[in-house]
Amino acid sequence: MPRLSENVSLPSAAKGTYAFVSLGCPKNLVDSERMLGLLQIDGYRLVPDPDGADFVVVNTCGFIEQARDESFAAIDEMLQLKAQGRLRGVIVSGCLAERQKEQLLADRPGIDSLVGVFARDEVTRVADRLLGHLDEQRAVFQPAPIRPLLDTDRLRITPRHFAYLKISEGCDRLCTFCAIPKMRGKHATKPLEDVVREAQQLAADGVRELILVAQDTTYYGMDLYGEPRLAELLRRLEQVDGIAWIRLMYFYPMYIDDALIEAIAASDKIVPYLDIPLQHIHDEMLRRMARRVTQRETEELLARLRSRIPGLTLRTTLITGFPGETADQFEALVDFVRTQRFQRLGVFTYSCEPDTPSANLPDHLPEQLKNERRERLMEVQQQIAFEWNQAQFGTRKHVILDRPVPGESNVWIGRSHADAPDIDALVYVTGGKKRLAAGDIVTCEIVAAREYDLIGVATGKTL
Repeated sequence: MPRLSENVSLPSAAKGTYAFVSLGCPKNLVDSERMLGLLQIDGYRLVPDPDGADFVVVNTCGFIEQARDESFAAIDEMLQLKAQGRLRGVIVSGCLAERQKEQLLADRPGIDSLVGVFARDEVTRVADRLLGHLDEQRAVFQPAPIRPLLDTDRLRITPRHFAYLKISEGCDRLCTFCAIPKMRGKHATKPLEDVVREAQQLAADGVRELILVAQDTTYYGMDLYGEPRLAELLRRLEQVDGIAWIRLMYFYPMYIDDALIEAIAASDKIVPYLDIPLQHIHDEMLRRMARRVTQRETEELLARLRSRIPGLTLRTTLITGFPGETADQFEALVDFVRTQRFQRLGVFTYSCEPDTPSANLPDHLPEQLKNERRERLMEVQQQIAFEWNQAQFGTRKHVILDRPVPGESNVWIGRSHADAPDIDALVYVTGGKKRLAAGDIVTCEIVAAREYDLIGVATGKTL
């Protein structure tokens, strides 16, 4: 069940009922939890089904076409309920609202209110106006703040034992394929003290695994302190009582220096897992993408990370079919994947976003070719992943347990150091005679594999 991450007093009577749909990335999920918490504190009651609710909030993603299609589908489903008289109002928030603004109202006039990314804390006032039949202001947008909004008073919808901790907002990168700076603004670091305070509140609420997220995690501190401060932040977070694992996501290749590598390697709490979205490896593609790194620099970085951080799992994401990608450039990407043997890898086909510089590049590729290249790359990666799984047989791993397997006795679904929630593989754990619970971190012996997932037997509780 969702729960507030802090002790706060709640009104005794509900002002109204609402449902909530959260789409998109973990950064958006943090925004959703903040809005949920504010609505709860203000006296609104969350219900599981929008059918019959006073209103619904759809927190959207607007990153690429596939994500927008999912957001449009969710909005249209809610508007249909409203048209049938089964839902009073529809509030649309998040990145799609920020990206399309009033055009979204023009295209879907049944939407009652829009709430931009940086106006999320106004959601209670928007709900009050909606239920008070005050429709003079249907769109609420605010400019990107100099400092990120606080993410306290969240009504968390992740399992109790893990939570996402957003350490900055926005992005200063100008990657030619990406519209995030248009939606999320420039990079803004959340002060060290605020991040640590949020981590302490989450730990007090039972969080054992902190997952650090941002648009550009390694850039943390540059705007506020004049230099990267992620290594210092990690040392501060290690001191938070109750936190057992710290997982690092969205590492841009730049600003990963020796001090940061040492902070990760020397830590007992930072799991040996790094998510580094590389997008491509051929120098011409990297130049056209404006990634500001080269193949040689990337390969040197990966070698340095692997040599310095024992047992490191590397995750990356790649793009196939970027404008102008030749057959030889794609083959260089395939060779790179074969050589590097990433334990975790995702592949996207290039999405032409009309308000990005890459939309104006020549030599766009047909969708069929983009998809064929993606499938080929995933076939290469599948073999690598299956071989890595086979090599885990007989090893012992620490596994955090997320939830029981329905219908099974003392069989759990968990994740190892190598697995971030929702995007990576799973570890199925048999407890035997050991009494296990969600949030336990247990030592498991790996005995089998099922495609991308591992199967283990609990041999002892570790943390």
